[in-house]
Amino acid sequence: MNTIIQQLRWRYATQRYDVTKKINETDLEVLKESIRLAPSSYGLQPYKVIVVESAELREQLFHQSYGQAQVTDASHYFVFAVQNTLETPHIDAYIDLVATMRDLDVNQLNGFAKMMKSTTAQLSPAQQFDWNSKQAYIGLGNLLTTAALLHIDATPMEGFNSKAYNELLQLNHHSAVLAVALGYRSSEDAYQFRAKVRKEADVFFETI
Repeated sequence: MNTIIQQLRWRYATQRYDVTKKINETDLEVLKESIRLAPSSYGLQPYKVIVVESAELREQLFHQSYGQAQVTDASHYFVFAVQNTLETPHIDAYIDLVATMRDLDVNQLNGFAKMMKSTTAQLSPAQQFDWNSKQAYIGLGNLLTTAALLHIDATPMEGFNSKAYNELLQLNHHSAVLAVALGYRSSEDAYQFRAKVRKEADVFFETI
């Protein structure tokens, strides 16, 4: 069987972590890079990832996560925080970065910049936030697949008090929308022995 498929079948939303096992620095950097390299519309990456290392802060976040022990027990805890809006300064900063990375005169990118500004200007603040959030979920997908390939367990989480997270993480122009616990499953986690339930391929896919 293909190794990728084997690992995707192996992964599950881990419920209990082995608190004695930690992700090594090499693998941690690979996990982080997998998010950074994830695709996003126009390449704007309108979100950031906060790696919460402070045990005290993780304990505080635990109390705002409806008692989900993964927050404190996993080796690492990532919080995805998206920009509340997508405005001209964000696009200008991205255009400057493109020009620098590709050794271009920034004026060569005027058309691209105008197109992005025109598109985003048509969106309400709520629509911009929704669009930004969707980009974060693409990063989440990259992270979960990479973790599985590294034989690292992961638990994507939306069940938390976003307002409290924003305050604890001192987010001003961003909002926490999802989090991921990462580490190694406990041998006592019964969920790892349950069959993975997915629709059959002939039902899930349609060829027209």
